[in-house]
Amino acid sequence: MFLKLLQPGDEELLEAFILQHINTSMFLRSNLQAAGLVDGNQRYQGTYIAAIENQEIKAVAAHYWNGMVVVQAPVYLEEVVRAVVEKSNRVISGITGEARQVKLTRKALQLENRPTQLNDDEILFSLALDKLKIPTALKSGKVKCRHPLPEELELLTQWRVAYCVETLGDKETPELVKNCRQGIESSQAQARQWVLTVEHDKENNKENKLVSYSAFNAGLPDIVQIGGVYTPPDLRGNGYAKCVLAGSLLEAKSQGVYKAILFTSKDNLAAQAVYRGIGFQETGEEYGLLLFQNSSE
Repeated sequence: MFLKLLQPGDEELLEAFILQHINTSMFLRSNLQAAGLVDGNQRYQGTYIAAIENQEIKAVAAHYWNGMVVVQAPVYLEEVVRAVVEKSNRVISGITGEARQVKLTRKALQLENRPTQLNDDEILFSLALDKLKIPTALKSGKVKCRHPLPEELELLTQWRVAYCVETLGDKETPELVKNCRQGIESSQAQARQWVLTVEHDKENNKENKLVSYSAFNAGLPDIVQIGGVYTPPDLRGNGYAKCVLAGSLLEAKSQGVYKAILFTSKDNLAAQAVYRGIGFQETGEEYGLLLFQNSSE
């Protein structure tokens, strides 16, 4: 075995390995497609170190522009994660990947005593899109799913901030607002986010009100990964999340995508009910998501 810094020209080698672990490698595969193997510290770019054996990749770790370490290393985990962090020379903001590997990565990097804002082993769900269950409200046209309009992005930024605070344990700071705005703008540019609207009679002047949001946090021509689903608290319980998810997946299916995956907390029973309600089923795998507290806090 030897370690290799992956560079342009190694894309097919990495893709062949990732496809063996497709459910837990969506961030790796999507970022690879979006930014290649160049690391200029731009969005989606990262440093990749692979363990090579018999001319095949057996393990890989990436350290991305945002500080996240993403690991897919059934073997040689310590070697690849230590090498990638040393090579990238970035601060580590978090670790994600198959749940067991996230724990081993934290130990290998000697970060077990570093405080976390989120440390969760989440349930991985999968759905073949030909088995998507379409909610009645969406099918009937009572609600409509579409891409956001430019003038709606500020509201969606506020929703993204609220999601990060509620779900990821972030603190609302100017930096968080800035990062959320950039994320919303990036998703808009890639047409990877959707809103659900319902006709709202505001003093007899009917208007379409935004009631729910969904996005793909990793997207490929054949498979997408859902993330950031959000409905404001006062609008929950109306089936809106099911509808915005189904609407986004109907569009993805029309473009040739055949499968969707997502992960959610074991404690988030409401979200699990939403996902099962449109056909998602557990894969039996667990996905780890670990975010460290900001050192400045």
